[in-house]
Amino acid sequence: MKRTGLSIALALALGGCSLIPEYQRPTAPVQAAWPQGAAYDQATTANQAQPETGDTALDWRLFLRDPSLRTLVATALDNNRDLRQAALNVEAYRALHRIERSALFPSVDASAGGSRQRQPADLSPSGKAGIQSQYSVALGLSYEVDLFGRLRSLERAALEQYLASAEAQRGVQIALVGDVAIAYLTWRSDQEQLELARSTLASYRQSLELIQSSREVGTASALDVRQARSLVETARVQQALYTRQVAQDVNALQLLLGTALPAGLSRTTAFEQPLAAPTPGLPADLLLRRPDIRAAEHRLLAANADIGAARAAFFPSISLTAAAGTTSRELDGLFEGGSGLWSFAPQINLPIFTAGRLRGNLDYRKVLKDVNVAAYEQSIQTAFREVADGLAARGTFGEQLQAQRDLVNNDQAYYALANQRYDEGVDSYLAVLDAQRELFGAQQQLIRDRLNQLSSEVKLFKALGGGWDSHEPLALATQGQGGKQ
Repeated sequence: MKRTGLSIALALALGGCSLIPEYQRPTAPVQAAWPQGAAYDQATTANQAQPETGDTALDWRLFLRDPSLRTLVATALDNNRDLRQAALNVEAYRALHRIERSALFPSVDASAGGSRQRQPADLSPSGKAGIQSQYSVALGLSYEVDLFGRLRSLERAALEQYLASAEAQRGVQIALVGDVAIAYLTWRSDQEQLELARSTLASYRQSLELIQSSREVGTASALDVRQARSLVETARVQQALYTRQVAQDVNALQLLLGTALPAGLSRTTAFEQPLAAPTPGLPADLLLRRPDIRAAEHRLLAANADIGAARAAFFPSISLTAAAGTTSRELDGLFEGGSGLWSFAPQINLPIFTAGRLRGNLDYRKVLKDVNVAAYEQSIQTAFREVADGLAARGTFGEQLQAQRDLVNNDQAYYALANQRYDEGVDSYLAVLDAQRELFGAQQQLIRDRLNQLSSEVKLFKALGGGWDSHEPLALATQGQGGKQ
């Protein structure tokens, strides 16, 4: 009975306990539902039940419909240096976790050594000079009994930091997908602006030639010529501007790709709809799947585990050191009978007076946890704001684009009517020039509005945590999630 009780006590002592505070996920400091109102699409903001089929990450391959854009994103994922650094950071934190985890197990090492020394006669017990030899082979073991969970707390903190770095890698990939998409859409938009500027410049030059001819025969004034030339120079400015913008767009794309643009990159004709629309009805707790929020919670869990390690430092620590081997004066006598040796040296350390160092460390760890709670809550608030902005953009850009298209159509009709009235001699050519200017401005604004609308869709996709391939899970990704410890 005594032996059984001793075994149980020893098992409890070796198993230790945990002083990590019980973790409760902070309440999300945002509304329980998406905003409602005139700026929001009710079908999209309506909440749905939480899916029960695991990770429902939005795959960028389904969202990006443009084949050229898909090619660019795939190239960036293979070559982008920011993403490469994020992946290396994950490996670094993984190695740090292995270091902390190794402290939970005994350390075993083997050693072999030998020595020979000459001892003078006046120092020898026998009164004669001689040479002394000693050889030994030993196996050593050292182990810290984690009685109060200090080592396990440090290992848990390292694990959570590793998982936070893994989520950070996901966040970098999501940002990269979105940045490449926006850079590509900007490039395509500026190409359209350049083509529009070129065609408009050609039209303005024809008008200028016509005005100059009319001026020569006395049917147009010098003011008409100056106004026509003003439009030509304006179009020249726009052509130079977008020529530069297109070149800079290519440079920005190549930086994101980490390499040159793929050869034979085609310009698709279906530029109006290069993106797929997300499924209507978004659950508000979808935010908790965002990598930045997950990373913030892992850092919070790491800070919580550090408190456990700081608490455990107030209690005794027990170290066990043992060694066994053989020693002999002669090398060939190492493994003969009677040459064995062993040692066992347990040690207990109890902090008595540390001048407030342990208390200060505990207070510091508690403050760090509060800092991480605030960072976690802020990440949720930021995510909610980004999604709400994206939903507001989705709910209003459709009407804005349609209104701008109607304006372009109206200005085209206005321009045609102004030409007709000029040909009939009803109005001067100034009305034609004014119609040309308004049409050019409306066409430019339509291209800008379409770019802004597509960019807002990409930003909403990013805000919802899209862009990560859910079929590429990271190691240990399912461990250390929120909940009670």
